[in-house]
Amino acid sequence: MNILTLENIEKNYSQRKLFDKASFYLQEGEKVGIIGINGTGKSTLLRMMAGEEEPDQGRIVFANHVVVRMLSQQPVFPSGATVLEAAVDAQETHEQKDVYALEASAKQMLQELGITDFDVPVETLSGGLKKRVAIVATLLSEADILIMDEPTNHLDSRTSDWLENYLKRYKGALVLVTHDRYFLDSVVNRIVEIDKGQIYSYDANYAGFLELKAAREDIEDAGERKRQSILRVELEWVKRGARARTTKQKARLERYEELKERKAPVRDGSVELSSISSRMGRTTVELHHVSKAYERQLFSDFSYIFLKGDRIGFIGQNGCGKTTMMKLIAGMLKPDQGEVVVGQTVKIGYYSQEWENDPAAGIAYMNPKSRVIDYIRDTAEYVRTKDGLVSASSMLEKFLFPPQEQYACIEKLSGGEKKRLNLLRVLMEAPNVLILDEPTNDLDIQTLTILEDYLDSFEGIVIVVSHDRYFLDRVTKRLFAFEENRIRQFEGNYSEYALVREMEKVESDTEKPVSVHVTTGSETSSASRAQERMRQGREHAKKVKFTYKEQQEWDTIEQVIADLEEKISQCEQQMSANANDFVKLNEIMAQKEEAEAELEERMDRWMYLQEKYEEIQSFSQNA
Repeated sequence: MNILTLENIEKNYSQRKLFDKASFYLQEGEKVGIIGINGTGKSTLLRMMAGEEEPDQGRIVFANHVVVRMLSQQPVFPSGATVLEAAVDAQETHEQKDVYALEASAKQMLQELGITDFDVPVETLSGGLKKRVAIVATLLSEADILIMDEPTNHLDSRTSDWLENYLKRYKGALVLVTHDRYFLDSVVNRIVEIDKGQIYSYDANYAGFLELKAAREDIEDAGERKRQSILRVELEWVKRGARARTTKQKARLERYEELKERKAPVRDGSVELSSISSRMGRTTVELHHVSKAYERQLFSDFSYIFLKGDRIGFIGQNGCGKTTMMKLIAGMLKPDQGEVVVGQTVKIGYYSQEWENDPAAGIAYMNPKSRVIDYIRDTAEYVRTKDGLVSASSMLEKFLFPPQEQYACIEKLSGGEKKRLNLLRVLMEAPNVLILDEPTNDLDIQTLTILEDYLDSFEGIVIVVSHDRYFLDRVTKRLFAFEENRIRQFEGNYSEYALVREMEKVESDTEKPVSVHVTTGSETSSASRAQERMRQGREHAKKVKFTYKEQQEWDTIEQVIADLEEKISQCEQQMSANANDFVKLNEIMAQKEEAEAELEERMDRWMYLQEKYEEIQSFSQNA
């Protein structure tokens, strides 16, 4: 059932057309992810869906009695409200509900998100904790349509995982804007892209969207090549001096004019930057036994010497001291104990997760009244890259700021565009140590993708604080995890770290039921636990065998896998043969995705059965 329709909407902001007769629909129970570069109108579209903003033209139609609730990027709470009061903010949707039951649900959700003090004023919380309270308030509402604008911003990885699992189980319709590509892949079943004032819909998650968009652009490009070919033929006919004497000749001239006026497909610009950095000497950045505390100890006696080419990620829950550590490295804070040594040739570029409105804060002041180009020129008029000297104007254009926007005031930019502008300013400083504090917040996916490519060729040191799992996997090679009462060094990316943590948790849970009386030191304790696990293993091995169903599955599963692989191969051939038929291409793509999902499930099952088969064989040989 269609519960929301936006039909032929138009919306303009300060001479910029965000939507040009664009349309959108939402079905009951759908989960839709909205993407597009910063400034294309993603947040505006959400506000129109929520009834907070009206289109200049077009109409918005809701199904009868549909209740909509929206989580904004910057949540606003009632003045003086406590955490619990903000979480159960009195709304129309709550009027008929038992207040005590609502408060109990709110407390449970807040505790799951790491908030246990319900009576403190909500305005005293950090940005990340405020976002958690706002998420609880939004999820508690009995809404038919849940709208979320950048819900993962300022959330640590554990909270993002919790929200991801909650939304996967959510029964109502969901519309969200997020840059988190893993989150999109896991939660949504449709991607909506805003591009050049139009809205394009793809029945797929983010990975599927990338393939479908490429197919759509190929079809558009093929159509444009055909138009140009026909134009050349018609132009030759016109040049021969054909006179418009007959109806047929007049129609041909009109077709020529229509083809000539038709616009070619417009593609997004790309952030194509050559590596910009300064030469670095032998001494880089060294931390010697540094400690820092505020109301509590954040970290103590931490030492590390950064190596040339390091790709470091700092991870951990909000408030654990990651940003404080980065500010120590940048020289914006002093350690309580220990020292930070910075080499003479080191040039640090610091990208902050917040815009500082104080010129004395150590971060370039972004005056709302300044022009975009002046903000960059104040950093550097020209910058030297591998391709030679590049002007500030050229760099802005490469960074998706066309010439007509470079002389606009900063206050006219969207939040994401300001972030992109600030990122360019940092890179224009030509640092050889690049510190990125939550760079993924408010940046669009396209800019993030090109930033990742840029960092691949960056010759200096990169230090990142981020909760974006995809970005961490893509950029970092070594992590410092701020865990309970320690900073743990881990060699690898975030997915590898998360896997190790999960294995440690499973191992810890497995060992808990084992009761061992320890009479000597730690070596005796470890040996006793090992002997107990061996005894349990032998008891388990005696019971290991295939069930009747597993035996049947084991006998046929390899053929099933081979058939699925053949089906996927056939789909790929059909996609190539139907590249110009977008409807047929969608159908084949859906079949391919279904086969791939089944293949992945069968492969997981085959691995389980293979391990069990080997276990059975091993026991039989040793029996």
